[in-house]
Amino acid sequence: MKVSVIGGGIIGLCSAYYLLKEGFKVTVIDKGTITEGASFINAGYITPSHFVPIAEPGMINQGIKWMFNNSSPFYIKPRWDMDFFKWAWYFKKSSTRKKVERAIPVLKELNIKSRDLYTEMLDSLDFEFHLERKGLLMVYKTAKNQDHELKLAEKGKELGLEVSVLDKEILHKTEPKFKDDVLGGVHYECDAHSTPELFMKNLKTWLQQNGVRFILGEHVDGFETDGKIIKSLKTVSDTIEADEFLLAAGTWTFGLVKQLGLNIPIQPGKGYSINIVRQTDIKLPAILTEAKVAVTPMKGFTRFAGTMEFSGDNSHIFTNRVSAIAKAASDYYTDLSFTSQEKQSATCGLRPISPDGLPFIGKSSKFKNLNIAAGHAMMGWSLGPVTGKLITEVIGKQKTSVSLEPFKVERF
Repeated sequence: MKVSVIGGGIIGLCSAYYLLKEGFKVTVIDKGTITEGASFINAGYITPSHFVPIAEPGMINQGIKWMFNNSSPFYIKPRWDMDFFKWAWYFKKSSTRKKVERAIPVLKELNIKSRDLYTEMLDSLDFEFHLERKGLLMVYKTAKNQDHELKLAEKGKELGLEVSVLDKEILHKTEPKFKDDVLGGVHYECDAHSTPELFMKNLKTWLQQNGVRFILGEHVDGFETDGKIIKSLKTVSDTIEADEFLLAAGTWTFGLVKQLGLNIPIQPGKGYSINIVRQTDIKLPAILTEAKVAVTPMKGFTRFAGTMEFSGDNSHIFTNRVSAIAKAASDYYTDLSFTSQEKQSATCGLRPISPDGLPFIGKSSKFKNLNIAAGHAMMGWSLGPVTGKLITEVIGKQKTSVSLEPFKVERF
């Protein structure tokens, strides 16, 4: 059976991996070269600790407060965009305590399964990549953030996660690079981290070597349908037929499904990252909670990533947002500074944000052979393997590893 996968990010490549393992003939189509974007520049976290969806109560109000400060951690650029207004309305409706509480155990289960699948992938020796389980520190400088993180830590313990609260003395022994005004932290020992570009490069090579066809630099211009069946997709230079189609195109999924008369609201949330390719002596991954900056010691460099920017579908880099990440890191770590060249080399990527912070995974009811895997918000990297596994089970008509009810494709 032939499967066409539209999208070569972490979700698309992991889906291709599991589909290939199950004996499907796979083609991956991507409008780029699979060398950049959110799947390459993210913090590399595999995070059972991230059990609270982005659609928390109060997030829209906070975004409005920060709207006119384009160096803030959560920034909404003022603009007239009806698709964004509709998405924001869905987001507000999703940002209730009841819905968040319902999502928490779902996200925890999905993240744990995905973490275990990463380990299985590494043990398979199919391809080499970097994976370490040193946990993730959530560190804070203020009593307000301390209270917030301690409440989340208690929730994490209730969920059965491996969580330790570190007072100031223990935190500074664990990570000596922190400045004296860092008050303490929560250590989610359940988490792991990786180096995204190494994983993506080696997985793509392995897929190519094992028969996956890649069509790169080609936009999908449309679909040929016959009733409830998609017969083919069209690019500028080709028509590609398949038995099953998988849309795993990240932020571009919304525009593609509109061509098919479907509403799967996804907005691009831009994130930035800066790499320091020199010794920093930072030992553990950490999130600097006041600044919303993620710090990851990767293979050969340290990455500083952060911000959530809703400014439309673009790759424009605001230099003041890059400077805000660099300043935050220097404010938390001793003897850490960024050169002008390091800041100028900052990159960005577009995260596909669903209105409720849960991904869309499953089949469309409108087309029997259309499958969707998109909208993973800030957890795309963490949830790549489990999403690929689930969508392979769907296409293979197997019982899915977890219930897909919370991830229904047409819930909006």
